[in-house]
Amino acid sequence: MASLKELSKKQSVLIGGHRLCSGCGIPLIVKQVFLGTDDPVVICTATGCLEVATTIYPYSAWRMPWIHSAFENAAATISGVEAMYQSLKRQGKIPKDKRIKFVAFGGDGGTYDIGLQSLSGALERRHDILYVCYDNGAYMNTGVQRSSSTPYGAASSTTPVGKVRLGKQHFHKDLTAIIVAHNIPYVAQASPALWMDMTKKTKKALDTEGPTFLNTMSNCNLGWKNRPNETVKLLKMAVDSCYWPLYEVVDGEWKLTYKPKKKIPIADWLKLQGRFKHLLKPEHKGIVDKIQEHVDKDWEKLLKRCGETA
Repeated sequence: MASLKELSKKQSVLIGGHRLCSGCGIPLIVKQVFLGTDDPVVICTATGCLEVATTIYPYSAWRMPWIHSAFENAAATISGVEAMYQSLKRQGKIPKDKRIKFVAFGGDGGTYDIGLQSLSGALERRHDILYVCYDNGAYMNTGVQRSSSTPYGAASSTTPVGKVRLGKQHFHKDLTAIIVAHNIPYVAQASPALWMDMTKKTKKALDTEGPTFLNTMSNCNLGWKNRPNETVKLLKMAVDSCYWPLYEVVDGEWKLTYKPKKKIPIADWLKLQGRFKHLLKPEHKGIVDKIQEHVDKDWEKLLKRCGETA
């Protein structure tokens, strides 16, 4: 693995001038993903924040071949491009030793929800692709509507806070485990707050033949209602609270890649985000306790899967 100093000299796939918000975690994710390879890459992005902010006509912030796909079918699009590449190699129109990687990006709306069937199909067909989900916990690009990744208790435009309900009433979907159930060779959960872990996982994914998947947390200042200068801090706290644990699954074997030295209470993470401010009132402590209980249960389950102790 190259040092941070060496990696910092590498030309970024994503150039400056894009319109992603100040403090957004998505550009951190994109840049770190491509630190993991020197091969030429073809990129596809589903409709979402990354797409609309990097390709406002007639400009593009991408230095590599890029395709915009619809909200629901980025995985199908990139798998079609990969299939064409394999066909051209068989026909002798591309040298057999030519190595090109194919990467798709989608947010949680386009991955957990709308694009799940497309992604599942691409994985089942065993296309040689990497799919990266940047999970910011809602449909942020279209007005902060809840997704199946939105945390329990979080306020959104479709799970408002009122007298009857206090934000979202359901716990988020465990998409990473769903992807593991497809029996693909490499699946990982990562965070741009730990760049070395993220880069190592990306390299493993891109060096693995067949379908691979990376689920990575991103913040959204608009939806999370956090300060732009607290992005990395918040993403790290999500890891240290074990709300967003870091692990990988290689050929079905689960491995924990980061274990907090001191697990922090989930309340410490919640209080820095305006979407949870209603939960910080004393009368709603029971809801915070319920979230903590859920996080603790999931963490214990993960430790057992990875053969770790608490």
